[in-house]
Amino acid sequence: MDPNKPPYLPRPPGVPDVPVARGRGLHADESLLGRARGLGVSADEPSVGRARGLAVVLEEPWVGRARGLARIADEPSVGRARGLARIADEPSVGRARGLARIADEPSVGRARGLARIADEPSVGRARGLAVVLEEPWVGRARGLARIADEPSVGRARGLARIADEPSVGRARGLAVVLEEPWVGRARGLARIADEPSVGRALGLAQIADEPSVGRARGLAVALEEPWVALAEPVAGTGRGLASTALDALLFPYVRGSPGLGRYKPLSVAQGMEEEEGGRIGRARGLLHTSQEPVAGKGRSTALFLKESEPLGKSEHVDTSEVIPCLQEEEPPKVQADDPGPGSFLLSMFRGMGIEQGRPWGRGAATLGRGAVGEHKDVQSVVPPVVSAASEAGDAHYYAGGFAGRGLSGVGKAVGFPAGRGSGAPLIPKEIPVTPAVRPPKAEPKMEAGGKPLQKVGTMGHPVSIASNYVPIRCRNEAVFQYHVVFTPNVESVSMRFGMMKDHRSTTGDIMAFDGSILYLPKRLEEVVHLKAERKTDNREIDIKIQMTKILPPHSDLCIPFYNVVLRRVMKILGLNLIGRNHYDPRSAVVLSKHRLQVWPGYSTAIKHTDGGLYLAVDISHKVLRNDSVLDVMNEIYQQSRESFKDECTKELIGSIVITRYNNRTYRIDDIEWDKSPKHSFTMADGSETTFVDYYRKNYGITVKELDQPLLVHRPKERSKPGGKQVITGEILILPELSFMTGIPEKMKKDFRAMKDLTMHINVSVEQHTHSLKQLLHNISTSQEAVKELSRWGLEISSDILVTQGRTLPMETICLQSATFVTSPTVDWSREVVRDSSISCIPLDRWVVFYPRRAADQAEELVSTFGKVAGPMGLRLARPVCVELRDDRTETYVKTIQSQLSSEPNVQLVVCIVTGNRDDLYSAIKKLCCVQSPCPSQVINVRTISQPQKLRSVAQKILLQMNCKLGGELWTVHVPLKHLMVIGVDVHHDTSKKTQSVMGFVASLNSLMTKWYSRVTFQMPNEEIINGFRVCLLAALQKYYEVNHSFPEKIVIYRDGVSDGQLKTVELYEIPQILKCFETFPNYEPKLVFIVVQKRINTTLYAFGGNRFGTPPPGTVLDHTVTNGEWVDFFLMAHSIRQGCGFPTHYISIYNTANLTPDHLQRLTFKMCHLYWNWPGTIRVPAPCKYAHKLAYLSAQFLHSEPAIQLCDKLYFL
Repeated sequence: MDPNKPPYLPRPPGVPDVPVARGRGLHADESLLGRARGLGVSADEPSVGRARGLAVVLEEPWVGRARGLARIADEPSVGRARGLARIADEPSVGRARGLARIADEPSVGRARGLARIADEPSVGRARGLAVVLEEPWVGRARGLARIADEPSVGRARGLARIADEPSVGRARGLAVVLEEPWVGRARGLARIADEPSVGRALGLAQIADEPSVGRARGLAVALEEPWVALAEPVAGTGRGLASTALDALLFPYVRGSPGLGRYKPLSVAQGMEEEEGGRIGRARGLLHTSQEPVAGKGRSTALFLKESEPLGKSEHVDTSEVIPCLQEEEPPKVQADDPGPGSFLLSMFRGMGIEQGRPWGRGAATLGRGAVGEHKDVQSVVPPVVSAASEAGDAHYYAGGFAGRGLSGVGKAVGFPAGRGSGAPLIPKEIPVTPAVRPPKAEPKMEAGGKPLQKVGTMGHPVSIASNYVPIRCRNEAVFQYHVVFTPNVESVSMRFGMMKDHRSTTGDIMAFDGSILYLPKRLEEVVHLKAERKTDNREIDIKIQMTKILPPHSDLCIPFYNVVLRRVMKILGLNLIGRNHYDPRSAVVLSKHRLQVWPGYSTAIKHTDGGLYLAVDISHKVLRNDSVLDVMNEIYQQSRESFKDECTKELIGSIVITRYNNRTYRIDDIEWDKSPKHSFTMADGSETTFVDYYRKNYGITVKELDQPLLVHRPKERSKPGGKQVITGEILILPELSFMTGIPEKMKKDFRAMKDLTMHINVSVEQHTHSLKQLLHNISTSQEAVKELSRWGLEISSDILVTQGRTLPMETICLQSATFVTSPTVDWSREVVRDSSISCIPLDRWVVFYPRRAADQAEELVSTFGKVAGPMGLRLARPVCVELRDDRTETYVKTIQSQLSSEPNVQLVVCIVTGNRDDLYSAIKKLCCVQSPCPSQVINVRTISQPQKLRSVAQKILLQMNCKLGGELWTVHVPLKHLMVIGVDVHHDTSKKTQSVMGFVASLNSLMTKWYSRVTFQMPNEEIINGFRVCLLAALQKYYEVNHSFPEKIVIYRDGVSDGQLKTVELYEIPQILKCFETFPNYEPKLVFIVVQKRINTTLYAFGGNRFGTPPPGTVLDHTVTNGEWVDFFLMAHSIRQGCGFPTHYISIYNTANLTPDHLQRLTFKMCHLYWNWPGTIRVPAPCKYAHKLAYLSAQFLHSEPAIQLCDKLYFL
């Protein structure tokens, strides 16, 4: 017998002759494990578990049930993953599927995606993209790893540093250079070249190193192979491993070698004493160089059998003492109908987060390839037996199984048990094995709601708050969702609708159907087959209706057809749908003096909130003009005949018009000057007709002007169910039959006209609540409306919601030498002009430009500046006054350019203009913000023409000028240190429809008085910020220049995001931000990302004594009407003098700073005090308002990025 190869092992009596596989390899081979089969070469690792494969030099094994071929230096495919890895690839692990590229790590756990070169994958349920040489995010961890990092594994949170291994399992911590991670739930630090303990974690082994396994805790020696008994280490509940004769030859003198079976360990060289028996499993022992990490209570990815009772003795380690506050949960038990092999596999894959009953692998049934009854060879099962020879003999393991494709069809190997500890002989006994079970077919169950979020704060004074939300009670217990299949397929959706309507006797009269998904308020059989006849070819169609889900009545999937029902109710009440709102033309208010009509109406929507189902209803008004588009065109023609077409294009393109014959609104996208109502078009049935005939036949309208051009409306792309994009053709509209909507621009500048209009639009709180109650009364008294609602089991309450909110404490305003608490009206306009600002910039070199006819007003303004500047702490020198011969745009631009060229040290340019001229304003701002960067102030002569108001106007202008120079006006106390607050908003460029503008403003100091601003341009109508990283990197560098350190916490307020874009922002924008932090070594700030929504239909009222009023500033509502998926709240920070309280909605979608709801609300309220253009609170945080002003200026007037020299000043106020 070859002394370098292990002998064949004897088998116990009664066990059939099932030979145990041996490795046919060269020197230094480990034997193949279980019933594994494969060929090894020098330094090979064995195929582990039941895997089968061929290994090459330096290969790691395929672990668990994986099957595949690896090449040189490959890591194995682990768990149930399938795939082939390329050179230096890590495998696809867990449930991940995909192919990794060169040097890639795989997508691990449930993650899906492709990693880049040398990337580690996204692991577990983590989401994200890895970068070069990164290790993946593992488990449910969140975060981005850097170059050569190992991931945060399990549920750990945190970022690992360069070459660090992450905390694995639920552990939290940072590892050191080149460390392998702590695996399982362990906590600890590993050293260079360590291998991890294999619990639930999947680690990477280096050449010849294997980790300590199971729950064992111990340190391994450099270059050691694990102690194996015909197997790679058995993980799970930590059974011991017995060595083979090969082990004895390889490691006769290694300190800490384990014992064979349960008896004494290998002998050591004379003079070398072992410190402790190498007890594996739960045993605790210490070995030497290249320590193994603490393994926690993790379960391994290898196979294990469940013992009927503990075997032998060992020194146990209670890891709950090592890892405080971490307790292991018991794995879910698998119910088995029939005894048989395989449940230990279920336990293993449960430990890996893999559900039972999912078909994986080729020809899979329940558990991979060749489940019971599906393989081609012997199907007899023999229970595995463990036997022991004597105290000095070897412990051996035999297991019966399918001689062909493996036990329970998993790989081609058999699992293995082993002894535990050392000292006592192993008593032969059978180990019960639970069978692999094919789970029964799952019946549709009611969807469960998610765990409620902690979003309710406690700070402030409680107040009674009413809202425009109306409770809805749903009497139905559930809504049933069905999948409908037509065989043969019916392409026409309308034909599908007709076929379903023919079977109302089965489905009922009430249903919601989109062509493939059917919702019913009643339950059908699990599968229903119906027959229908296609009218086009009289072919019989089989309709299969199969139940897929049982939805609770408040499910988000039910909301769309609830709103369809609500539309029917509003139509029953006689309200017309215009756009998304319903209006009552019978109650129209006619303003004949201004040729306007105001239609009152409602905006309605059924929502699912934290409090349940609610009807959100608000008052809306539609302003219609008595002028048709043709009237507007005639008026333009009378004023400018030479440039008639250009002026019409400028006036009409982008306007919204309404066609009163069908009460539909359209946006004018173009004008067809070459077409008229006499032209013909093709109708849906293929016939042709002229516009004149069409309107006469269908609407009884006689077109009077036959030579008028046609208006063009291009509908936006709309998606049908199933994701198909539908693009309809152009819609041509007659100007004679189209009426303008909205308030004319001229009227907006007419104070008296606007006063008359706002009397009917801005209603009081009493009028607002009365209108809401009137609508609820009309619904409850309409039998037809109540019947329509009751079909779906809906019942709308007759009263609006009254609940409890809070009023936040008033803030303290800090000036240079004075502090004061804000008044209930949150107005401090008197204090800021009476006391000095925090810092004032001396204005020594400034120039005032004015036309000749405004010379008197300019001189009076400069004189008033000198009088009011002293008390405000400002120091002004006499400006250089430049009188212009006229007020043409070219005159202003050339004169300013000449002045700035002759005096390059000018601090400020002041321009006094006549009238509201956008072209002149745009030219001045382009010159001073882009071409020759210098802060500028444009003043309308009308603003300074009233002597009684001049002093107050001059004070406000001086404050604004001080801001533009870099001065600081006031602040509030923010207790968070090393904090950066960022505001972001997007505005769409009106002149260039090919781009949009993002405004970015960030604070630079702890007082929130220094700001850094940038602008980026992007594609049209694109709210997602592609240039966010550029702006944030520049802001962080600027912050470092000012403070000599980076901020520890960053709070971002993102404006202009709708509810449908929240997930996109979470998955796209936030990763960009996190990528920025990797640019700076060892920089891991805490991040809070808050979405700001102003355009909402939520209204708040103060309620007391059965009366409704205006809520005070600082009112917060953070429950009942909030979103169940996010931490959000409604805050009304500003003071309202007239009308209702319209709060702002704040949604926290990312928070690693662990700021509580109270912190978020208080910080947001503080930020609403810091807008220096208004001495009071505003609706949104100041950084958001600054970002909006900057984006608006760049999009409307500059159309390019401002000069970088102005980025640290608020030049855009």
